[in-house]
Amino acid sequence: MIFKIIHSTDYIFDSEVFIEPHYLRFRPRETSYLKVVDFSLTLLSKPVGHRVIQDEDTNVVDFYWFEGVTKQLSIMAESTVETTPYNPFNFILHPPQYNQLPFEYLEEQKKLLFASLEQHPISQALISYGAAIQKASHFNTLSYLTQLIKQIHQDFSVEYRKDGAPLLPDKTFVIKKGSCRDLSWMLINLLRYQGFAARFVSGYFYFEMDEEEPAYELHAWIDVFLPGTGWLGLDPSHGIFTGNTHFPIASSAHFENTMPVSGGIRGSATSQLITQLSIEIL
Repeated sequence: MIFKIIHSTDYIFDSEVFIEPHYLRFRPRETSYLKVVDFSLTLLSKPVGHRVIQDEDTNVVDFYWFEGVTKQLSIMAESTVETTPYNPFNFILHPPQYNQLPFEYLEEQKKLLFASLEQHPISQALISYGAAIQKASHFNTLSYLTQLIKQIHQDFSVEYRKDGAPLLPDKTFVIKKGSCRDLSWMLINLLRYQGFAARFVSGYFYFEMDEEEPAYELHAWIDVFLPGTGWLGLDPSHGIFTGNTHFPIASSAHFENTMPVSGGIRGSATSQLITQLSIEIL
């Protein structure tokens, strides 16, 4: 299938500002099932320089720098991607001991996965939540991961929140609701506590909607590293393994490094953020 993705982001300032250099993450990442046929970025205020770079997480990032002052920064990203059939369950864990929990990565793997293993404090209630699902899954790795994301999808309500960092994992767990990034950050921290390497992913997710004019939003999910399998995508907001209608853009152990727009301004203005996303099958 071929998809057309149009993502617009507008920052409207109430007075003139100088725009510092910006990192933009809108370019879909090619995978075994996803090919980027075409990609373009159009900016206003017009930049004076542009370079496509690879960041610390090997994400492909568009880096722009500017001159002069402006009252608006508008970004229009247009992508055409082609997908092929993909079975997210077509894998094995190897060596076989990784099929049972708990497991431990090899020392060389730990060094390479260090940032994605970094733990942050979480409550005993969240720890117990994960432990109970492990026990019910008979400590089988894939059964546990499958049941865990299904349980989160069942127990938590998904709500839209336009901007802001993910809530603290314990906050999300207590209120039993959150945006896709809140649920993903909670899941990442639970899995890291249990010894899994997990990272944050931002991207697009296409699914059929009943509305005449579907309203899509930038989506977040997670990757967990399983030996023999590699990085496996889990979407706690929908309770599924990621498939060929998940279009990743950026992934990182630190959610800040996956934000679509990173950069500052010089000036005392306040700003209004307006975003719009459309995804259609061609």
